[in-house]
Amino acid sequence: MSKKKAYSFKLFLLVLPFIILVLLFSYYPLYGWMYAFYDYKPPKALANCPFVGFKWFASLVSSQTKIDQIVQVLKNTFAMSGLTLGTSWLPMIFAVFLNEIRGVKFRKFVQTVTTLPNFVSWVMVYSIAFSLFNSTGMLNSLLLKAGLIESPVLFLQSSSHVWFTQWLWLTWKNLGWAAIMYIAAISSIDDEMIQAARVDGASRMQIIWHITIPSLLPTYFVLLVLNVANFLNNGMEQYYVFQNAFNKEFIQVLDLYVYNMAMGSGGYSVSVAISMLKSLVSVVLLVIVNGASKHIRGESIL
Repeated sequence: MSKKKAYSFKLFLLVLPFIILVLLFSYYPLYGWMYAFYDYKPPKALANCPFVGFKWFASLVSSQTKIDQIVQVLKNTFAMSGLTLGTSWLPMIFAVFLNEIRGVKFRKFVQTVTTLPNFVSWVMVYSIAFSLFNSTGMLNSLLLKAGLIESPVLFLQSSSHVWFTQWLWLTWKNLGWAAIMYIAAISSIDDEMIQAARVDGASRMQIIWHITIPSLLPTYFVLLVLNVANFLNNGMEQYYVFQNAFNKEFIQVLDLYVYNMAMGSGGYSVSVAISMLKSLVSVVLLVIVNGASKHIRGESIL
């Protein structure tokens, strides 16, 4: 074996563990798609369940009511993911202004306070929301005592502005944590370039606009591409704890819809069929983003 082949084989051995992990956790679970073609009733083995072919896929569009429901779920998913994607620049701006705080202790305090919510579970977040905005919560108590309202306002039970309020909770929880990547990128900016700008008379805002932000844009676009790739994977924990009979129509995203179908009357096989629909939409989005990248940047992502 030549030295070049031996070197290539060593590199392959280094990558092999990660290839195995991808196969185990990304490709092997696709075996579960088989459940969409059977009338699966747990805890029976799949071999003991009747094969029904595309029955469950056809059932998704068997009536106008089901079509409207899936369209609404996709609309909720696109709206909430779209809000997050459209405001993905907020952590970058937050990191920039956090870096401008001159007091080291105060800057570390602000960074710590804004990062801690990321480590709080959504169950605890809902507990905080319940204590603040429930009909007997702190906000209603203050408004009633001040005479501003005559009866409690049902903030958590309202279906109005659900997309916006859920985005606010998500931003509050993730803003500080998402800014860490940009803070690390700011620390890598050449200090001599900043000093040269100061010598030329540049103000702090001019340095931010012409040096700091342009230096952060490559990091921003990499994270933006990753967010687009996970556009439909907005999770279900947040929406699961906040859902109720009043806001379910507008808060039910695709992941939560799949869970509700699996645990409810829809059945496990139907939920797998819907998750396959999600994968199909994700592939379409990836092709669109890849084409847009090739058109704008001159090179594709894939």
